[in-house]
Amino acid sequence: MRTGIAVILAAALLGGTGVDAQQRRKPAPPRAAAKPKPLPLKTEPAAVKCPETLGTGVKSRATYCFVLAGRDPAEGVIITIPPRTGEATLRFNLHNRHTYSDEQIRAGRGFASYMAVIGVLTMKGELLDRAAIQTEFRSAGDVHERISGGAGPGGVKAVAPVGTEPIVLTIPAGVSQVSLLGEVLDATTAAGRESASLGRPVAIVSNVTVEYRPAK
Repeated sequence: MRTGIAVILAAALLGGTGVDAQQRRKPAPPRAAAKPKPLPLKTEPAAVKCPETLGTGVKSRATYCFVLAGRDPAEGVIITIPPRTGEATLRFNLHNRHTYSDEQIRAGRGFASYMAVIGVLTMKGELLDRAAIQTEFRSAGDVHERISGGAGPGGVKAVAPVGTEPIVLTIPAGVSQVSLLGEVLDATTAAGRESASLGRPVAIVSNVTVEYRPAK
């Protein structure tokens, strides 16, 4: 009888120990909070500091900016990239620069050919990429758009953009400004041969936009 009572007491004690152990177990860790969804991509006109402006297009009302030959990023077309997460995409139209003349066209001397290369640099002078355009001019229809504010017929300027090359570039994370500088110009016109000269226009840009994911 004593043996039976001892067995029952031992079983009870063991059972109590199991219950206590269960009660002492640590609660399950809370689930990690869900990561917030990234903000959607945003595309907007870029903030552009133009060292020399050609003017405004008669039809599009777009602003056209000369890209000057040079080596100092501070003297180029400076484009500000907004605060963001990750890379940004920079887009713009690249044009050649042409001086239009009705007289040269009527005289059969209106033909011109242009090839221009520009560099895209950080403000520290690091080359990120290059862009190029090649255009031939034969008639008035080859002008991309006339520019308002001139003394010519219709109040337009003689200098006009010809050709259009859509440029798409990736700007690395951490780069808040880039500079466009002219590198190469090979132009043949009625006036002769022309190449890049420091501080002189190499090409023209318009419709500069930036696509980015805003910082939180």
